Amino acid sequence: MSFQIKTAEFITSVVDDKPILHDGKNQVAFIGRSNVGKSSVMNMLMDRRDLVKSSSTPGKTKTANFFLINNSFYLVDLPGYGYARMSKVDRERLRELIVWFLSETPRDNRKVVLVVDAKTGLTDIDLQMIEFLQQEEIAYIIAANKTDKLNQKELHKLRVSLEEFTSLGQQVFYVSAQKKKGRDALLDFITA
Repeated sequence: MSFQIKTAEFITSVVDDKPILHDGKNQVAFIGRSNVGKSSVMNMLMDRRDLVKSSSTPGKTKTANFFLINNSFYLVDLPGYGYARMSKVDRERLRELIVWFLSETPRDNRKVVLVVDAKTGLTDIDLQMIEFLQQEEIAYIIAANKTDKLNQKELHKLRVSLEEFTSLGQQVFYVSAQKKKGRDALLDFITA
């Protein structure tokens, strides 16, 4: 039987050092390009429709948003990166927030989930994020979302393209937030 989420509630948004960062509770931080379905994956995991706000307009999340699960750990929604229609200044501000959160705040109790678009595969900006995570020695897993949009041939191609990471010991999960595919495996991993 997979992990059961009984309660999930939004707690606070963070853009700088706050007590919640130091309260000792485990954190699972979600990062990814704008519009990869990061919010949808989080809502799927929490079995909520729209607790994490998603928007048809990318770039809406501008803070690190904390959601308390079962009164014991947090899911953290970080801003999406790489949204081209945002001003250069705003893009840089979001990049700095992501970098600060991942590298400057306590990370002993943190897991990081990099959500990528299964249809698009890893983009250059995703690879830059992976390079940053590796340089900072931040452990992460990959969740390839929107797998329901792929046929068998496309899914095989995606698996081959991500083998490089699995051969390095990275965990890759193939999920569909829309169809709730892969929910239990991802949830069990992040709560273990």
